[in-house]
Amino acid sequence: MKQTFACVSSLTLLSLLVSGVSGTAADKIWNLPKTPDGAYVDRTFPTIGEVERLDGALDKLIAPGTKIELLAKGFTWSEGPVWAWRRHSILFSDVPENTIYEWDQTHDLYTYLKPSGNTGPTPGEGSNGLTIDSQGRLVLAQHGDRRIARLNPDGSFETIAQYYKWNRFNSPNDLVYRSNGDLYFTDPPYGLKGGNASPQKEIPFNGVYRVDKKGNVTLLESELTYPNGIAFSPDEKTLYIAVSDPDKPVVMAYNVKADGTLDINTRRIFFDAAPLAKAGAQGSPDGLKVDKSGNVWTTGPGGVLVISPEGKHLGTIKTGELIANCAWGNNGTVLYLTSHSYLCRIQTLVRGVGPGFTDSHP
Repeated sequence: MKQTFACVSSLTLLSLLVSGVSGTAADKIWNLPKTPDGAYVDRTFPTIGEVERLDGALDKLIAPGTKIELLAKGFTWSEGPVWAWRRHSILFSDVPENTIYEWDQTHDLYTYLKPSGNTGPTPGEGSNGLTIDSQGRLVLAQHGDRRIARLNPDGSFETIAQYYKWNRFNSPNDLVYRSNGDLYFTDPPYGLKGGNASPQKEIPFNGVYRVDKKGNVTLLESELTYPNGIAFSPDEKTLYIAVSDPDKPVVMAYNVKADGTLDINTRRIFFDAAPLAKAGAQGSPDGLKVDKSGNVWTTGPGGVLVISPEGKHLGTIKTGELIANCAWGNNGTVLYLTSHSYLCRIQTLVRGVGPGFTDSHP
């Protein structure tokens, strides 16, 4: 078990009320402890880093003075967070350790699944990106097993997609569901020893794919060097793909056609992170998420870059460590960050797009 902080805190009830959650709902969502007389117990976490504000519009997304909370630490490389809405907890991968951890307000941190993505006899990396399907089941991008799989109630894995034209994927990295049930995912070579030069690589390119509800796999894009994070705009008319290429660190955007494929003729750079990297900021576009207003929250040089729907960089959430990925949680206004050896979170003033954020299961 990795070293962790004792979980002795929470966001305050005030921050929940600011985000539009009633006291009753807060009790349900957060499981906040109460004193014998029914008052909420105020608990605090250590705080780290800072929010860099480049545009006044960021104040409408993250309140001035908001702190980044450090929830747990000691991981080798934390990745792929997702809000498990049935469990009211955050799940995330420690990729090199072949482990998924779970953290919640009341039970601290513990191992949720091991092995998480490499179930064979040869040592290798575990799961990376995680998501939750419409039935609340965990779906994993598995590096070691080179597939997309679903975790069944009995603890077994069910393969969703493993081959393209009878060639094994490289190492599926990140994934997102469309509202019609189709699953979109990226397939860079990061899980292969030797990367692009690996003798295990069976597909000559690093692709972006869709697998439909019948299990049919469609190649959507094959021209990106290192496709990584992936997310839809709120209206699902645009697909964003982070490219973690040190020579061309960008977030790409594509129009989504009526049949769910991508209009390659609309391929465009939504945000170019190269100037930030050249200025010395560490990191590259990796995981990304979108809020209900269409702002893109992408990891990149310096931390989580908050970018307007028009592609303007509004500010950066900085933990002081590389941030691999992020995910909306709780009532949809809390952004969880997997930041190298850390698990962190920050309260926002907006509601994110992600698994479980509907009226039926907040």
